[in-house]
Amino acid sequence: MRLILVRHGETMWNRENRILGHTDIELSEKGRKQAKRLGVALKDEDVTAIYSSSLRRARETADEIARYHHLEVIPEDAFMELDAGELDGLTFEEVMKRYGEFLKEWANNASSLKIPGGESIAEVQRRAWSAVSKLVDIHANETVIVVSHSLAIQSMINKALEMNLSNLRRLRLDLASISILNFGKSGISLLLYNDTCHLENGV
Repeated sequence: MRLILVRHGETMWNRENRILGHTDIELSEKGRKQAKRLGVALKDEDVTAIYSSSLRRARETADEIARYHHLEVIPEDAFMELDAGELDGLTFEEVMKRYGEFLKEWANNASSLKIPGGESIAEVQRRAWSAVSKLVDIHANETVIVVSHSLAIQSMINKALEMNLSNLRRLRLDLASISILNFGKSGISLLLYNDTCHLENGV
């Protein structure tokens, strides 16, 4: 299976540098333009299925991609972003003031430490990778697109490459980026990571 992982386009909370977990926010005007660019960039892919996080920003991005493939987007909760719990919607400065001690712990143990009222990255990885494993069975020799979120996608790539989850924060994933994993007989390969060439000219 060839798995194309797409991060959703920009929302206003992304622009305002707010933590964005399960709060269901639509794309910004810029985000909608980014989604259209993604659609054009992926229009020539021979895609069998398009899956998306159930959150609106991912669904709207997926819909722009799906229009070129005449496919219905399949919502999948397992591809949702980390549940940011009490931190959802806060700016980094607000988190520093209210949850300074938690941030110190997070810096040393981000993979397994649960966000207050939310999830750990390890929990995100387990649910997302379980869904990916099912896709490998269903779409063994096909190309599939999954539209998801930063930490969810990073956790999937981390698992695919058998990296220690503690190294996750060393990866960066931009909005409206494309990454590709190939599941072959000899194992899993990362073919592309964080490609944003389709966003040239300031979009």
